[in-house]
Amino acid sequence: MNDRAGQPAAASDLINVHELVQAYFDRVPDVTIPEQRVVFGTSGHRGSSLDTAFNETHIAAITQAIVEYRASQGITGPLFIGSDTHGLSRPAQTTALEVLGANGVRALVDEFDDYVPTPALSHAIIAYNADPSRASGVSTGSTSSAQADGIVITPSHNPPRDGGFKYNPPHGGPADSDATGWIANRANEIIEAGSVDVKRAEPSQVETYDFRGAYVDDLANIIDMDAIAKAGLRIGADPLGGASVNYWALIAEKYQLDGKDGRSSLTVVNPLVDPAWAFMTLDWDGKIRMDPSSRSAMASVVAQAGDFDILTGNDADADRHGIVTPDGGLMNPNHFLAVAIQYLYTHRPGWRADAAIGKTLVSSSMIDRVAASLGRTLWEVPVGFKWFVPGLVDGSVGFGGEESAGASFLRMDGTAWTTDKDGILLALLASEIRAVTGKSPSQLYAELVEQFGDPAYERIDAAASKEQKARLGKLSGDAITATELAGEAITAKLSHAPGNGAAIGGLKVTTENAWFAARPSGTEDVYKIYAESFLGWDHLRQVQAEAKAIVDAALQG
Repeated sequence: MNDRAGQPAAASDLINVHELVQAYFDRVPDVTIPEQRVVFGTSGHRGSSLDTAFNETHIAAITQAIVEYRASQGITGPLFIGSDTHGLSRPAQTTALEVLGANGVRALVDEFDDYVPTPALSHAIIAYNADPSRASGVSTGSTSSAQADGIVITPSHNPPRDGGFKYNPPHGGPADSDATGWIANRANEIIEAGSVDVKRAEPSQVETYDFRGAYVDDLANIIDMDAIAKAGLRIGADPLGGASVNYWALIAEKYQLDGKDGRSSLTVVNPLVDPAWAFMTLDWDGKIRMDPSSRSAMASVVAQAGDFDILTGNDADADRHGIVTPDGGLMNPNHFLAVAIQYLYTHRPGWRADAAIGKTLVSSSMIDRVAASLGRTLWEVPVGFKWFVPGLVDGSVGFGGEESAGASFLRMDGTAWTTDKDGILLALLASEIRAVTGKSPSQLYAELVEQFGDPAYERIDAAASKEQKARLGKLSGDAITATELAGEAITAKLSHAPGNGAAIGGLKVTTENAWFAARPSGTEDVYKIYAESFLGWDHLRQVQAEAKAIVDAALQG
């Protein structure tokens, strides 16, 4: 933990935005250098122009690759495109539009030249593909059966120096590894050949779409906005300088959350947008990072907890949520996921009776116990929100959530809302829960603890070489020879997720009261150990120590 974690950023912590943008245009990557290649992780290609990892050459090549990919897949409808508030996002959008236009792709940008949250872009794709004739403000032309897709330009909660570029196919969620692998390989081929295959021209006419209006108008079909309005709550929303800032203002206006006549009031507690994020408090490592699940990054927000019944935060593209209550402060993301699941599956009669509960395998097993008490199937998948997409699309999964404060769920009628994470939605759900139950989400989590126990959960890192990380990503559960973990018999050794059979890219080991999962880091020479115990913190420390020994032994074997 950095000594300045949770303290306001100083001038020396801030990026030079002009220098950052200039580097985007001036620096040309060499794809023979691994750090300068196009690499799609779980959330697209990310990097900084200052490291020659996110530059105009990259974005032009990636966009050209996306054009070729969508053509190969028969995707001929409009492409929705939006960006967040990072300094590199708008220049990248300009580059992408030039390539899309030159290739004859019909691109739709925000009608008000506003920032576009990730969930709003996913919502737009789903709405159009469900019924193009009803998609707000989009003419279908002569190809109304053509499917739409999208590009969202964001590195999510990453520091201000970073940029990010993500492709969402017609299902509206993150592209799968087959698609991203093809796009990344093709983009690197294009760059290596001198970008001669990139078509580029000033777009003659760019069409627009009201992302904000369409998203906000539709909220009444997934959140009980009437219950929120009538409860007389004091609600605060901090966009953390991100793309949701004008969405929260419109939500307050649309649903009359003005505090008049006993109605709830919604206050945007920090409407500032600054690509340097000078108003942020520093994260655990002393960096500026807009992570709404971090106590350090959210320190200035938590300080206002006593002024509101519910106070929430979102990251730069609003796909993550942070929930703050006056009695509990900033909730652990795992805790809120468990409360959200308990509430939704008892307050959404329009959902299928067999709709499963989706969680990533590194999320708290408190969710497992809640699922069992509800008589619902638990659908456990690898890390990455893309795994929830099929279930959210067909309604077989009512809720999908990650321990990193990302989740989405179905509309009241059991149909898909977004197939990407939606931080605005989960923040509003916290207010609905408070309005309907009369209790804060943290109070409801305390009730779950009384019923199921109090788990200790933590993620730590362990050193590993690139070769060891590669080996860990391919290990089989059979490589684990241990039969006990921290005094309990091992009940499962997993290298594939039990929900969908997909490879974990690591290992998970479980006992009756504890578990650990080990996965290689994509950016550092470490592997991550996620662990949890229902027998307390001392037992968790034992689990962590033995987990490292077990994994190290398997790597050496």
